[in-house]
Amino acid sequence: MKLSFAVAALTCVLAVQPLAAAPEDDPLHWVDPMIGTGPEGHTFPGASAPFGMVQLSPDTDTTCQIRDCYAHAAGYSYHDSTIQGFSHTHFSGAGHSDLGDILVMPAIGKAGDVQLDPGSAGQPGSGYRQRFSHDSEVASAGYYAVTLADSGVRAELTAGTRVGIHRYTFPKGAEAHLVLDLRSSLYDYPGKILWSGLHLHADGTVTGFRETRGWAPGRKLFFAMRFSAPLKDHAFVDRDEHVAYKGFRAPQALPGQGGDALAEKLGKALEARLDFGALDRPLEVRVAISGVDEQGAMANLDAEGADFDTVRHRTEGQWRQALDRLTIDAAPQMRTNLYTALYHSLLAPSVWSDADGRYRGPDDQVHKAEGFTFRSTFSLWDTFRAEHPLLTLVQPEATTSDIVNSLVASREHSPWGILPVWQFAGRETWTMIGYHAAPVIADAYLKGFGGFDAARALDAMVASADYAPYGGLGEYMTRGYVPIDKEPEAASKTVEYAYDDWTIARMAQAMGRNDLAARFDKRAGYWRNSFDSKSGWLRARKSDGSFRTPFDPTAINYGSDYTEGNAWQYSWFVPQDQAGLFRMLGGDGKVVARLDAMFDFDNSKLDYSHAEDISGLIGQYIHGNEPSHHVAYLYVHAGAPWRAQERLKQIVESQYKPTPDGLSGNDDLGQMSAWLVFTGLGFYPVTPGSNQYVIGRPFVRHAAITLPNGKTFTVDADNLTDANAYVGKVELNGRPLEHAWISDADVRSGGTLRFTMQATPNKAWGSGSAKRPYSMSMR
Repeated sequence: MKLSFAVAALTCVLAVQPLAAAPEDDPLHWVDPMIGTGPEGHTFPGASAPFGMVQLSPDTDTTCQIRDCYAHAAGYSYHDSTIQGFSHTHFSGAGHSDLGDILVMPAIGKAGDVQLDPGSAGQPGSGYRQRFSHDSEVASAGYYAVTLADSGVRAELTAGTRVGIHRYTFPKGAEAHLVLDLRSSLYDYPGKILWSGLHLHADGTVTGFRETRGWAPGRKLFFAMRFSAPLKDHAFVDRDEHVAYKGFRAPQALPGQGGDALAEKLGKALEARLDFGALDRPLEVRVAISGVDEQGAMANLDAEGADFDTVRHRTEGQWRQALDRLTIDAAPQMRTNLYTALYHSLLAPSVWSDADGRYRGPDDQVHKAEGFTFRSTFSLWDTFRAEHPLLTLVQPEATTSDIVNSLVASREHSPWGILPVWQFAGRETWTMIGYHAAPVIADAYLKGFGGFDAARALDAMVASADYAPYGGLGEYMTRGYVPIDKEPEAASKTVEYAYDDWTIARMAQAMGRNDLAARFDKRAGYWRNSFDSKSGWLRARKSDGSFRTPFDPTAINYGSDYTEGNAWQYSWFVPQDQAGLFRMLGGDGKVVARLDAMFDFDNSKLDYSHAEDISGLIGQYIHGNEPSHHVAYLYVHAGAPWRAQERLKQIVESQYKPTPDGLSGNDDLGQMSAWLVFTGLGFYPVTPGSNQYVIGRPFVRHAAITLPNGKTFTVDADNLTDANAYVGKVELNGRPLEHAWISDADVRSGGTLRFTMQATPNKAWGSGSAKRPYSMSMR
């Protein structure tokens, strides 16, 4: 039976009461999870608690193959017109993907007519996939709803930390079914599902598991599912019973599974059809997940599972509490952008340990977190820049110490004995470069955070920096640079290692480890060894010391001299010693001219269509990718803060909008969003580990950060209008602030940072050499 769009909409109106909009003084009013769901942002619109293990969201297409899946990295693309189902795990804004676990889709009609394949988006009725209209969607923090037009089912989703709750309102009199598809996965390919299982227990609970060999190899996930109505019948089906994948020997089950199951099915392509008959009330489906075992999933369900409205109310309260740490008064579009950016910044690093503290680590063994919650989903190449520094301000209690403890524990469980590079579900992916867990840990320690063993943390940082097999580190330690004829992306790796080394030196010095501080302080200067002072570019060198030729500073090619960028972007990556770089470039005037040339560059003759992550271009400034994120603030380091103020206005107005296509590039687990939160407040952590924030210009009339010590740090912008884009003067706690930075201690002490805005630039403020932010060569 197929219902027309009109009938489906009428069914929705009759079955579901309208939701009252949150009042304007409620931060949830300003959060729009649809922002970034368009082609570039890769966010998802579904339901999640802050840092939730479960991130329950619609998937519009999971049948694409690897390179064709880029637009669906979060499972959902706003421009699609069908929904394949609702799965329980997603990344927010990743450039690559995986997950999309435990896909559920409602269906109606006779059991024998329920389809078990998703079908084609271009052929309605060819599978369990269904059409939908954005007019029927509702998305807010912790809640999502949509009407599935082909069946008339109203689907609602909410989530707790480890649970997802579905509520399906079926048309009156229709036979209700659920399709549970364990084959479905984001970035799918043949043989990705190594093994899976389904179990039906005597009390009606359905449990299961699957192991995948996707982006994170050998990832195991377990689930438990309960229903608000009794099962009338069911079918467990292996759609691929006769396929054996070369080199894989299927176990009968994973450890600790099955038990009292009334029915079970093991295989590589499992599905279930769950039959409920005609229902006189909505069907609620409660699902918990675990990385440990099915018993862990059931325990998580017992600990957090409840009816839909209870979980929704609880999660919305958690979001209010989290978002209320930052109160914002700004123009409506900016207020929506900023609160949504803060929301996106609080989705990761997600919880990975169960309610009892157990988790599966990088060694594929089960461990228990004592005194902290184990977190995973570390996109560290992206998030060390602004996401983690932001969390130290807006989630400073357990979150920061949880993150450090999780990173250190991961190193101790790691088969390689190093900190995570890009980790999720406790598994290492080896994606991107650097050992950027080091600045995350150092930044937390130097800001005075406790709750972790600093000596163990420093040992983990040193072990990562000295792990010779990783990314050319052996050559780097021997030669002082990574040679391009030994290792790809050598120029980028050299400067990123040097920055990470500087953060190790800073933490070692603060802990009185002067031997380590001296060794890593020397390594922090290795950026010079890949810098061509004659041409003024960071370049890749060969083992014989020569720079590789031919050389084109605009070239962006994967596996070349640079990581997702070119010489224009990476020649600015010396956050620990911008003053030393500027001297090499010929001084402030030439630096400002080079920065202007970067932003004003004519790209009309260049083609970057082959580079997926290169988006949000303003000349050769690429806001859609992280290596550019600090660059506009370098005008401040060069004594021209007013030029930074101009560029920041240009970036914010062109790169952020309160629309589905409102992010110019992947949100990258909150980094793009954290950049906007900081920039909106008027300052930015150019150099995490320095304990300084570089002052830009505010985009809010008023904002206040509530600190755990009961104090409040306030930002006020007098005379802020679109025309008054320049900072006339800055005051901190009523006194003129002459230097162009504030310290982390200034913020944590509470007080008021007041900007007076004006229509013309104040070229004197912050311009003197003694008024500039930190550089190691200025100590």
